[in-house]
Amino acid sequence: MRVPADFSGTTATMRIAITGATGNIGTSLVRALREDPAVDSIVGIARRKPSLQWRKVTWAAADISSSDLTSLFAGADAVVHLAWLIQPSRDLATTRKTNVDGSARVFKAAAEAGVRTLVYASSIGAYSPGPKDRTVDESWPAGGVPTSFYSRHKAEVEGLLDSFEIEHPSLRVVRLRPGLSFKRESATGIRRVFAGPLLPTFLLRKSLIPIVPDVPGLRVQGVHSDDVAEAYRLALLSDVRGAFNIVADPVLDASSVGSLLGARTVKVSPKGLRIFVNLTWRMHLQPTPDGWLDMGLQVPLLDGARARDELGWVPAHRADDALLEVMTGMRERAGLDTPPLSPESSGPARVKELRTSVGGRST
Repeated sequence: MRVPADFSGTTATMRIAITGATGNIGTSLVRALREDPAVDSIVGIARRKPSLQWRKVTWAAADISSSDLTSLFAGADAVVHLAWLIQPSRDLATTRKTNVDGSARVFKAAAEAGVRTLVYASSIGAYSPGPKDRTVDESWPAGGVPTSFYSRHKAEVEGLLDSFEIEHPSLRVVRLRPGLSFKRESATGIRRVFAGPLLPTFLLRKSLIPIVPDVPGLRVQGVHSDDVAEAYRLALLSDVRGAFNIVADPVLDASSVGSLLGARTVKVSPKGLRIFVNLTWRMHLQPTPDGWLDMGLQVPLLDGARARDELGWVPAHRADDALLEVMTGMRERAGLDTPPLSPESSGPARVKELRTSVGGRST
């Protein structure tokens, strides 16, 4: 492993602050860093403190859109910015306040606190529409998909970070752009945020899924959350800068998912599926607007060679295995004892989710 330039020739250990530390990627990253002797301490920052007590970890409750972040980052060698709102999908002012304005506040506070390294959680969703028959590298434009608020926000924050890097050339900035990220412990959180309370998760088993919709152009890439965390760890402890695509094989499409589940594929038109998704969202039957489908249809397939060559990152899990793992976790109500991932966050009969108007309020 390469030692960061800031620590070259020394035996110093790092203090790392992580926003969004209790979520899908955050919990995997905290665990990975706890086991690394190069990391002395971790400040895990989230809107709500978890009850977990982990070695090396101090938890702090803060909202990136309003709290004093500079004091939380004081003394940190690096900041990892993971905090992001996917819900409420029906309140774009709230999501933008956290995602865009909150990210700007994180970047500013990192500079004010004298942090030497900033690692930002971008996404495959930051990319402009691109090809599905070949892969593209990190030079593909990060202009987003206009109809997806998630994609627009990711692209806007990438633009903020471009300006931030120019203004703070001595601060090492890395941005990771992972595909869809899955792990068993995130199953309840993913089901709640994307599928909502009405999904009958007991049906999520191979023997009960006879068909998979084959939507032309719907080809996406996934990766196990623990593998994404490993990419963050390597980025923190290396001397790299810039963007890295973080994806695993195989590409997730009707063919690969059908083979995974032993199901046959049935052609479904993108237009028809978009109408269905939009209608069910407007009826408050599920929390995910049709912009997510547009993003899946339009973002390009990514080449992960730079992460392999410069970070030494190799995924330990296949993308289809990670997908199957999270599906099994949904069926078994898997989770972790943090507010975003806990099965208890849904309440009896998922009543807490129903009270949010299914995407009307943050969870």
